[in-house]
Amino acid sequence: MKPVVSAFNAWTCIVISVFAIVILSTIGGMFATNHHSMVGSEEDPEDGGKVAAAVFGAVAVYAVFLLFCACQAFMHKRQSGRGEIALR
Repeated sequence: MKPVVSAFNAWTCIVISVFAIVILSTIGGMFATNHHSMVGSEEDPEDGGKVAAAVFGAVAVYAVFLLFCACQAFMHKRQSGRGEIALR
């Protein structure tokens, strides 16, 4: 099976996905616990649980991206280890 994206794009996607998962999980956790910095003022949403569910949905999407890009990076690593000639 051949990779769909380049090795650079796969590794870039991995880094961005890991960063997004960490940051969004923190934000979602703060909304889930109704942390005062997230739901404390008048302009903030009243139901932190619904916002947390939406944020954790985004975390799930980034997790799928992470799995896909990790598979792509693995295929590039496996393909380059066979000594194949790559046209660039």
